[in-house]
Amino acid sequence: MFGRSVYFLTMKMRRSERIVGVTKILIDNPYKLISLNYFTERFEAAKSTISEDLSIIKRVFNIEKMGKVETVAGAAGGVRFIPNKGIKDIKLVIDELCEKLSDSTRILAGGYIYMTDIIFNPNLIDRVGEIFATKFSDLGAEYIITMETKGIPIALMAARALNLPLVSIRKSSKVTEGSVVSINYVTGSSRKIETMSLSRRALPEGAKVIIIDDFMKAGGTAKGMLDLMKEFKAEVLDIGVLVETAQPKEKLVKEYTALVVLEDVDEIEDQIIVKPSSWVENL
Repeated sequence: MFGRSVYFLTMKMRRSERIVGVTKILIDNPYKLISLNYFTERFEAAKSTISEDLSIIKRVFNIEKMGKVETVAGAAGGVRFIPNKGIKDIKLVIDELCEKLSDSTRILAGGYIYMTDIIFNPNLIDRVGEIFATKFSDLGAEYIITMETKGIPIALMAARALNLPLVSIRKSSKVTEGSVVSINYVTGSSRKIETMSLSRRALPEGAKVIIIDDFMKAGGTAKGMLDLMKEFKAEVLDIGVLVETAQPKEKLVKEYTALVVLEDVDEIEDQIIVKPSSWVENL
């Protein structure tokens, strides 16, 4: 039933052991409503016993700001885990991100900075995905959308935390994608005309989506994704960005949520200035 769940031997467990098992299943299946019957059959325990276990888990999660355990009453009810990083944890992750990005050895020719190792760091990006999930949890999204290729790890972790499918837009269409929708867009910084494509089978018409990307300078790529979503009549609920640049101040998209701001890259002084976004500082 739950592909990522751990497996336990059929045996009578002590409460401490059972709580570990229940917690693992909940965390591995965020936002998934799990019936109490599943737990009673799995751990050969009464509903009242499982309810007591869930009360303990819920209390600890609330105290430690590790997320929420929500109980849904009724015949079709059950329990689900909602990831929710606390303010302290969010700021710790953002501070770590700023520290890593501020390393002057990341400066590349032309004022660019090297970010690939950060984007493909599973431990860090998993926590970044949880921040986006916390920020967007109440929007009612049905899909996470991103642009290949560097946006994929960030979007995948956000999709995992929200328990939503991920859809990746391609820079060029592939035969294996079947019928596709392609649009041309103008990059915001270099003003070059590029193409992006998405299979018609990848996204149902009228879906509610969140766009996740790794970097935003002028917002040309984000604007292109917004335009492509219009072709699917999709409702874009928000745009999440790992890093945005301070300049240009006016982006081609108005509504988005960035985690950190790249203020300056000074090749002469060998310095990178990165700061948390204003909404993070105001937490």
